[in-house]
Amino acid sequence: MRHVRDAAYLAAAAATAPLWAWRMHRTGKLRTDWPARFGQGDALAAPARPRILVHAVSVGEVNAVRMLVDRLARDPLAPEVVVSATTDTGTRRAREVFGPRHAVVRYPFDASWMVDRFLDRVRPDLVALCELEVWPNFVDACVRRGIPVIVVNGRLSERSFGRYRAARGILGGSFRALSAALVQDHDYAARFEAMGVPHGRVFVTGTMKWDTAQVADDVPGAEALAAELGIDRSRPVVVAGSTAPEEHALLHDAVPPGAQLVCAPRKPEWFDAAAAAIDAAVRRSRPGQGAPNGRFLLDTIGELRKAYAIADVVVVGRSFGALHGSDPMEPAALGKPVVCGPRMGDFRESAAALSESGGLEQVDASALAATLARLVSDPAERTSRGRAGQACVRAHQGATERTAEALLSMLAGVRRA
Repeated sequence: MRHVRDAAYLAAAAATAPLWAWRMHRTGKLRTDWPARFGQGDALAAPARPRILVHAVSVGEVNAVRMLVDRLARDPLAPEVVVSATTDTGTRRAREVFGPRHAVVRYPFDASWMVDRFLDRVRPDLVALCELEVWPNFVDACVRRGIPVIVVNGRLSERSFGRYRAARGILGGSFRALSAALVQDHDYAARFEAMGVPHGRVFVTGTMKWDTAQVADDVPGAEALAAELGIDRSRPVVVAGSTAPEEHALLHDAVPPGAQLVCAPRKPEWFDAAAAAIDAAVRRSRPGQGAPNGRFLLDTIGELRKAYAIADVVVVGRSFGALHGSDPMEPAALGKPVVCGPRMGDFRESAAALSESGGLEQVDASALAATLARLVSDPAERTSRGRAGQACVRAHQGATERTAEALLSMLAGVRRA
């Protein structure tokens, strides 16, 4: 079967090559670590202790597994943890977060010979896939080697479920082969079971991103960031995080007079257009670029939490257009009143919990300007909503510990066998 999948992958790659090559060239992604994507690279030293491979696709998943990796590494079982990522930005973020404490490797394409090279190099005893990365050849290769594969922080949105269900004839065997699926809520549990994971292997452990949302009233380096950007700390600041292209002009127009806007686009290829749309006189990557005009572009990776810490109001990006929302938990944990748009499908449960608590307000695009104006002018409401958000985050934490205990129990069983 894997040879059939290989042939299908090669045919699909050849047929779509002009499209993906052009897109990668346009976004600057042709300059990537191609040997690693083909499974090549230096072999890790033979493990002296049990080795867990934790796979995170991109920046969001890397951030989600931070506490899990730390929790696994400090356990008395003392497993060796290796982290893999798929994207360029995810790999850079993983190296920032985990190196030099843990090896960071690039996840390969799903061709069988590339997967085999990768597993020969890494030699894990157990694999944890963050959220939903069930690639058929990878799972099949692990099963043939006797390596348990577990999905952690599992999520299968309604939108994704429709596509996966249509391909169940191809993917069903991979889901059935999972040793366990540790998922975020009961809706996701039902969808994993519908894809073929046996009922007794699906467990609701909650959302690990609640745990990575560190409850705090300040963030080291936040004031330095404000000073370096030239933000006037006597004037209100609206920070829009992980924004999409169609939102930048909306945000520029919605921020009330006298308030400042810090915009952090989700993807680097959106930076230049975002700077033009919000009329940013200052970009983080270009210090001393110009005199501040109340519009700032955070065009760096890994500094969004510091930006949230200086905000009076936070707007969650990718929620007003065609996409499906970004993480509302991180700014809520910092005690910030959070505003988002109607499209929060990727964070449905957390947005609902925060909204019910009073820490988040969900509005459509036509109401954004009035909502921001009200919050900017009312410090008491901002404080009340911020405290409610922090309390909600605290109440939902604990998934990381439950996930770690499950993985360590499985790993102990593997080593005994």
